[in-house]
Amino acid sequence: MPKPSPPNSLLGRDSDQIWRPLRYLNLYRILLASLFVSSFFIDANLPQLGKHAPHLFITVSIVYLLLACIASFAIHWRWLGFQPLAYGLVVLDIIALTLLMRSSGGIASGLGMLLVVAIAGNSLLLGGRTSILFAAIAALAVLAEQVYAQISQTLPVDYTKAGILGATLFATAFLAHVLSRRIRESEELAAQRGVDLANLAQLNQHVIQRMQSGIIVVDANSRIRLMNESAWHMLGLPLLSGSTNKPLKLVSAELDEQLAAWLNNKLNEPWVFRTGSGSTDLLPSMTALGYDRQAGTLIFLEDTARMAQQAQQMKLASLGRLTASIAHEIRNPLGAISHAEQLLSETAPDNPSDRRLLEIIHSNTARVNDIIENVLQLNRRDRAKPEDLSLNDWLAHFIAEFTLSQGCSAEDININIEPGDIIVRMDATQLHQILWNLCQNGLRYSRDHPGQPKLELHGGQQPGISHPVLDIIDHGPGIKPEDVQHIFEPFFTTDTKGSGLGLYIARELCEGNAARLSYIAIPTGGSCFRIEFADTRTRTNKP
Repeated sequence: MPKPSPPNSLLGRDSDQIWRPLRYLNLYRILLASLFVSSFFIDANLPQLGKHAPHLFITVSIVYLLLACIASFAIHWRWLGFQPLAYGLVVLDIIALTLLMRSSGGIASGLGMLLVVAIAGNSLLLGGRTSILFAAIAALAVLAEQVYAQISQTLPVDYTKAGILGATLFATAFLAHVLSRRIRESEELAAQRGVDLANLAQLNQHVIQRMQSGIIVVDANSRIRLMNESAWHMLGLPLLSGSTNKPLKLVSAELDEQLAAWLNNKLNEPWVFRTGSGSTDLLPSMTALGYDRQAGTLIFLEDTARMAQQAQQMKLASLGRLTASIAHEIRNPLGAISHAEQLLSETAPDNPSDRRLLEIIHSNTARVNDIIENVLQLNRRDRAKPEDLSLNDWLAHFIAEFTLSQGCSAEDININIEPGDIIVRMDATQLHQILWNLCQNGLRYSRDHPGQPKLELHGGQQPGISHPVLDIIDHGPGIKPEDVQHIFEPFFTTDTKGSGLGLYIARELCEGNAARLSYIAIPTGGSCFRIEFADTRTRTNKP
């Protein structure tokens, strides 16, 4: 397939990039015509100009100047299309310069060389085969002037100079054609590269904004130049707008402190810091954007909870297989002990001490069985199937079932979700298990609370937190400060009848759903357990 001529596509564009060279070339035309007109009226010791036909010289010069001035307005206001206007002007140059050459003594005057300039300029402007065409027209005009001079016998004839001038015109047109083609190809390549760079920049922007890692770019003065959406929410700033070009210190003083230490080579290892919302622990890492410090710094922010979740997934995958095998091995002898206890209770005499021993065996076998059941539930987080849930509607059904099972009234539990249409993403079965455990504990410890409600569930979207939360608040005695750091450890309990796995399993199930369970102390008394649900912006699975 033949390649289309680049100039044709360029001529069709009504842009300053095309019209500007035509304007400059016409300015040269005006200056040249003005020089011819002024040389006629001013004694400039140029007797060669117009010596053969002064009236023809001045008439052509004035008409040439007037038409060039009119063309200047036509170019500025674009009265005609680019192509007919450019073609008309090159024809004007050929006719005017040929007549001026005739009036100044013919080929010997040297004005014919101005045709070379005209053909070269217009060939660069028009390009394509039209440059050869106009070179041929100019050469024929020079040859016609020589033929007319020979017929009229008014001027000496020199076909050798006319031939050399014609060859020069063709050579100029050819070279200008090649140069013009390469210029057009370079322009098209530059335009294509510009489009590619714009697409690449847009792609990079999209990738950066969709990354789960926080990305911040700061300049040498620690002013923010770029912040992606993940970093925006990690720093707890969903309500802050226009953070670009602001000092990093106004966004996060802790991060600015670490950056300053890193720039001064005083930061051995970044430390984890907590955002203003107090719910997200972030670990920064920094790298220079160039060899010069003035180039700026790239800061990565990683949510330590997400990294811990990935490590926890691998740990629990092996733990699940181990606990399944251990539980299977323990259940068989445990079942035998329980069965033997039942047989002894049926045949044993009415001896109080023997009955007490059988009760101890029964209660402890039941407790060991509960521990095995709880340990086996740890493996369930590998089978989490998160789904979108309307928190308000789901809690209404849950509380109805919970109050019926626990024998309490609906007034004992207060639900407040704002906004009411908030959507959370979590496995419904595992959320049921988590809330059942937390509500059962809260209700048990709030039995002595004289007022109502005894249990409060507050949730929804809170200022400074980018993801939905749910707070389970009771009015019990609360947790001792020295025990807070241990409550989520396995087998830690302050109740002699408990297994110490309830809160541990609840947190593990939350982690399996990309959520987080934490304890918040209440100064006025009571306990608050907060579930921070997964941020739906970081969903990687398709709906």
